[in-house]
Amino acid sequence: MTEKNLKSYCALIAAMLIFGTIGIFRRFIPLSSGVLAFARGLLGSAFLSVFMRVSRRSAERIGGKTLLLLVLTGALIGFNWIFLFEAYNYTSVATATMCYYMQPTIVILLSPLFLHERLTRRRLLCAAAAVAGMILVSGITDEAATGARDLTGVLFGLGAAALYAAVVILNKKITLDDAYRRTTIQLISAAVTLLPYLLLTEDFSAIRLDARSIAMVLFVGAVHTGLAYALYFGGMKRLKAQSIAVLGYIDPVFALLLSAAVLHESLSLIALLGAALIIGSALVSELAPERKAA
Repeated sequence: MTEKNLKSYCALIAAMLIFGTIGIFRRFIPLSSGVLAFARGLLGSAFLSVFMRVSRRSAERIGGKTLLLLVLTGALIGFNWIFLFEAYNYTSVATATMCYYMQPTIVILLSPLFLHERLTRRRLLCAAAAVAGMILVSGITDEAATGARDLTGVLFGLGAAALYAAVVILNKKITLDDAYRRTTIQLISAAVTLLPYLLLTEDFSAIRLDARSIAMVLFVGAVHTGLAYALYFGGMKRLKAQSIAVLGYIDPVFALLLSAAVLHESLSLIALLGAALIIGSALVSELAPERKAA
């Protein structure tokens, strides 16, 4: 392994570990999900803008259609964050994380319709396994252990997954090669799109933040968004797609471990089986080679 590849692995692993901690931070920030999502988009885009200026990246010309798609996906990212933060509010970080990780399965099921990709038997079986895992994680099979609040969190988590699946599908139609610039525009669009929504729904005069809360909001915006995206896009350049896919599973696994260690949350054996089905099905779907037609 070359020194550059080692640095790429370290950067991507660091990004996944950072992403895996955001649910913990959300629990200790006394802001509505909308305000926190707005702050994340604003601060994250500011960080990436500074990064691009310092690294002296050349500007690539953006066409009107591409810009429209960037704004649309940015808006979806903003509301995706709101749904995810609400999922953390209503149910455990572990459950919300696994619900959110249904995103690859949703993409698989929608790809024949929107991306004209063939839905193979293996991918269909993986999707079915992920859905079965989702049922186990949600706890709906154990009514005594699951209340209305947890089910609301599950629905928010699945909503976040569906929104991000839409972002993934639309991103495949965006021709802008510079991932940093693309993400910066999307983050700015997320913040701008959320502002009218917040002006209609939020009472900003009621917001009260102490020094610790302000520091955590800045951390979520600069580190969980700006730095994590910079590390992610910087690390993935020299790595193969399969390596990126495998390293991506550090995020949900680390989130599960951290929620147990810090928040003392735990998954039942049935829920752990469901988590294994979700992660395992996504791994098999992405990494197992397709059989060639005879």
